[in-house]
Amino acid sequence: MNQYLQQYQKNEVETASPEKILILLYDGAIQFLNKAKIAMSQKNIPEIHNNIIGCENILLEFINTVDLENGGDFAVRIQALYQYFYNTLVQANIKKDESKIDEVLRHLIDLRATWKQAIAIANSQKTFVAATSEESGYEG
Repeated sequence: MNQYLQQYQKNEVETASPEKILILLYDGAIQFLNKAKIAMSQKNIPEIHNNIIGCENILLEFINTVDLENGGDFAVRIQALYQYFYNTLVQANIKKDESKIDEVLRHLIDLRATWKQAIAIANSQKTFVAATSEESGYEG
């Protein structure tokens, strides 16, 4: 890969907000599973394995960074969902089962879209609150 592209990508991640990093991780997980599916069609066992492991590593990051202390019931449920995806991919890797990859991929795509929408809503509300505060002279 071009060294300038690598540096750009490194800078993008290092300066990204937590929300942007979340979406980048989802993008990576989805990309790994798409590559695993391509490798499966080519019967390239090492590539299938490596790409599934790549997605599993991202899921482990999600599992380990869920804030159970402050996230309440939602945090418990999303962590269990990520754990289910992880376990499903372990089975997909062992059995080279594309249907299991498809299942996780479908859910990751849906979750990415949901997170992206939630982030957009939260950002628009922050903008609205900031604009309202400026208009009223409130500085808190």
